[in-house]
Amino acid sequence: MKGVKKQNLPNKICVVCNKPFAWRKKWEKVWNEVKYCSDKCRSRK
Repeated sequence: MKGVKKQNLPNKICVVCNKPFAWRKKWEKVWNEVKYCSDKCRSRK
């Protein structure tokens, strides 16, 4: 994802709050497994 503008980053929809969230560097290796936008949503499964 090097050199990609913020507006062109991949997005997903959180399965708990249904809000869109964008790709983050810390999710680079596990992006396919990310389901929740935050720790708060993860705890409210």
